[in-house]
Amino acid sequence: MIDAIETCRTPVLGGAVEWCDHYQFTHIRYRSCRNRHCPKCQGSARERWLEERRAELLPTEYFHVVFTLPAPLRSLAFYNKECLYGILFHSAAQTLLRAAAKRLGVELGFFGVLHSWGQNLHFHPHLHCVVPGGGLTPDHERWATAPRRFLLPVRALSRLFRRLMLEALEKAHAAGALQFFGELEPLREPGAFARWLAPLRSKVWVVYAKPPFGGPSRVLEYLGRYTHRVAISNQRLLALQDGQVSFSWTDYRDKLRKVATVPADEFIRLFLQHTLPTGFQRIRYYGFLANCHRADKLSLCRNLLATPYSDLLPRAADYPGFSAHTRRCPQCRIGTMVQLQVLFPCYGPVPLLVDTS
Repeated sequence: MIDAIETCRTPVLGGAVEWCDHYQFTHIRYRSCRNRHCPKCQGSARERWLEERRAELLPTEYFHVVFTLPAPLRSLAFYNKECLYGILFHSAAQTLLRAAAKRLGVELGFFGVLHSWGQNLHFHPHLHCVVPGGGLTPDHERWATAPRRFLLPVRALSRLFRRLMLEALEKAHAAGALQFFGELEPLREPGAFARWLAPLRSKVWVVYAKPPFGGPSRVLEYLGRYTHRVAISNQRLLALQDGQVSFSWTDYRDKLRKVATVPADEFIRLFLQHTLPTGFQRIRYYGFLANCHRADKLSLCRNLLATPYSDLLPRAADYPGFSAHTRRCPQCRIGTMVQLQVLFPCYGPVPLLVDTS
């Protein structure tokens, strides 16, 4: 993964010489590594994903709900990422689905996006869920709008989420699905694991629900910031000097922008702890947005909300400069880039000319 990021948009991967038909500008565009952890490769992936999602948005308010893994469980999650992340997804989804069915009498449709970092790059697994303010009634004959400002009561969500997570952890331990290392080694014994979980049963688990976004256009703006993020963007990297990396971060306790400086090897460690298990899906869909019946149920929702399908389809004007087949000139932002020459991968010394546009 590090090799892919190091060679991304460099001559090592090859590229093409392009010419702008408006500004008469010529430059070299090197190929991207397409690694999902690469800060430079997520922009185009995000645009494609947003274009696909736009047709699924409904003309209703949307809510943002965040489920956070308690601090004592983070060390366990670090050594059991695939298992704990899966439990986090399932528990959060069941919390929303059950609470909506019990308190609102509706079937929700939503998706969750996994993040494992805080602004300072420390390990902090949490799940962002984007949920419409309503759902389908059990008979599928009506769309019911949620009457509450925050969709569902946070305290009830917190208690249900805590119960489901702890039950799933106990089952995973009994099935031998958890690994224990270092200071967690004694927790292999069932009694010790039960005693370790006991204090968490009375702890208040953090479930955060924001006020509604507004209409679908506001949701798209928000999703672009959250869905395809990696642990840190290039814009936050400030300096590499004397073996020390400096990067900016926001301390949400006092809302201040700060600068952290750490040794280069420590920075690499902080970044790598947020890599996902191979093949792990960090964006998942539930309820009427589940893949198995998404098309049919979305069509039903649109009919119940009396929304013409054509009003929700992506339009080129909504994504200026983006196309799967053409590229805007990075210099003038008007012309179209025309490919003049293909550059094959270079496996020798890397030239100094590196383009990251």
